[in-house]
Amino acid sequence: MKRQARGGGPVAVGAYAVRTEEADDVTDQAQGPQLKRRLERADLREVPEARRALRELLRHWGKPGRSEVAELLTSELVTNALVHTDQDAVLTAVVGPRGLRVEVRDFVARRPMPRACDTGDATHGRGLMLVRSLADDWGIRAHGVGKAVWFELDAEAA
Repeated sequence: MKRQARGGGPVAVGAYAVRTEEADDVTDQAQGPQLKRRLERADLREVPEARRALRELLRHWGKPGRSEVAELLTSELVTNALVHTDQDAVLTAVVGPRGLRVEVRDFVARRPMPRACDTGDATHGRGLMLVRSLADDWGIRAHGVGKAVWFELDAEAA
């Protein structure tokens, strides 16, 4: 079930409504275990490493069998940040009483453009569609020199 927006209101981006948020940092909501990892620019080896680190975080949380969706969505956000910005990024994942929140922060102000993928053979264009479909909540927020794309999974789903 999708939650009602808590921060800013919905913003139309392409065919999707994306919620922006006013909080300064995902760690403002930290009440449990968390992961923070710097991702090297254009190094796609960071993607499986991010998945592994998230899997470990969720294992310590006591939800080892519920990490598949979280890992998939994290992979999409990390890949997007590394491929589309050609800059470093920062992955932060926080486990709280409501569930899991993952944020990938980059240093390019250009907002991602969710798009519908028309052909079955296309290799790009599905990342944000997956996030939109599988996350309980997600959004994009601007910060000083870039943006953060985030998603949340309720405790039962994370």
